[in-house]
Amino acid sequence: MHLSSSKSGVVLAPVSRGPDACQMITRAQLGQDPPQRTVLGVLTENGQYRRTCGQGITALRCFSGSENVFPPAGKKALSASGVQGPAKQGFDMYVDEPEQRDRDSCTGREGMAFEDAYEVDTRTLKSDLHFLLDFNTVSPMLVDSSLYSQSEDASDFGTDVINVTEYAEEIHQYLREAEIRHMPKVHYMRKQPDITEGMRTILVDWLVEVGEEYKLRAETLYLAVNFLDRFLSCMSVLRGKLQLVGTAALLLASKYEEIYPPGVDEFVFITDDTYTKQQLLRMEHLLLKVLAFDLTVPTTNQFLLQYLRRQGVCVRTENLAKYVAELSLLEADPFLKYLPSLIAAAAYCLANYTVNRYFWPETLATFTGYSLREIVPCLSELHKVCLGIPHRPQQAIREKYKASKYMHVSLVEPPAVLPLR
Repeated sequence: MHLSSSKSGVVLAPVSRGPDACQMITRAQLGQDPPQRTVLGVLTENGQYRRTCGQGITALRCFSGSENVFPPAGKKALSASGVQGPAKQGFDMYVDEPEQRDRDSCTGREGMAFEDAYEVDTRTLKSDLHFLLDFNTVSPMLVDSSLYSQSEDASDFGTDVINVTEYAEEIHQYLREAEIRHMPKVHYMRKQPDITEGMRTILVDWLVEVGEEYKLRAETLYLAVNFLDRFLSCMSVLRGKLQLVGTAALLLASKYEEIYPPGVDEFVFITDDTYTKQQLLRMEHLLLKVLAFDLTVPTTNQFLLQYLRRQGVCVRTENLAKYVAELSLLEADPFLKYLPSLIAAAAYCLANYTVNRYFWPETLATFTGYSLREIVPCLSELHKVCLGIPHRPQQAIREKYKASKYMHVSLVEPPAVLPLR
């Protein structure tokens, strides 16, 4: 069954993997049902003409002009029109020259056809889970659950280094400085020629589903969205490759954050084999180059955990704050203009007021330097999103927080009006 959104033109299709007879016997022997793929359909519509990929040319275009396009050594130079000779299948992409600002972490200043520039020999790459399972018969993520002995909830406030009391203020100050350096461009979507904000929203919603299916940590999701936004701030991608960029971002975030990250084969599987393993590895390579291998990023989740540790609240308020903060990932506009620390403060305020009828404690105002007046604009935007989320087609975050382990906080109705005068 296909679920479609008429506004965005994107089809979401939970597709079962079609195993052959041998695979079915293997699954029966394992006593497991065939896994379901959380598949994001190819982004094909939105009122714009689709550029067809893999038709024999690779088009490169810098927004600031073609003088910034440099072919790799040993390759033929691009013509004045920016069209290169016959290329391999699939990676048509437009390169955006990043703005010359110190806080940009992008290194994608040279446009290049990375299908030609980066060759990956996938025969030499082995999955970390290869010794556990046969990739040809079952999903690589069907791993013994004992590997996940410690839940995310139990580890949030126990071993996380950001919660070391003796260094809390110094750590917070460092994170506040680092978050400025890793901010995506606020209005990068305006320069994207072939994708829209609605497509990004659908992609992030799908990443949430994938994270839930494979029990990834919340921090992994935040990192993936940050990588995605920073990449799109520098590179303009055709809609047919947007899911590939999102998948590669989640792959990188999983390798960074998870103890047992899903293998590359699993990420190919979850896209319903829309992309090959070699394509995914090449996109991972390009993503790392554009991000300058700078993957240590302060996220909204890190700041929120600090605030919850500093000013204890009940479990219901804590879960509600996490839910509200995660909703901010769906919207590039307006939330990219707010620092992660400010979004975390606004999520805390909204959750605290919804449950306890109190906004911002003095201890946190002193600790963060944020007054309630500074938080109000972001708080108002978050409140608007919370009121409208039941009526939106993207429901992955809301469904996630309907679970009993989160105390069904997504069903809690926020106050219709906030007394912010």
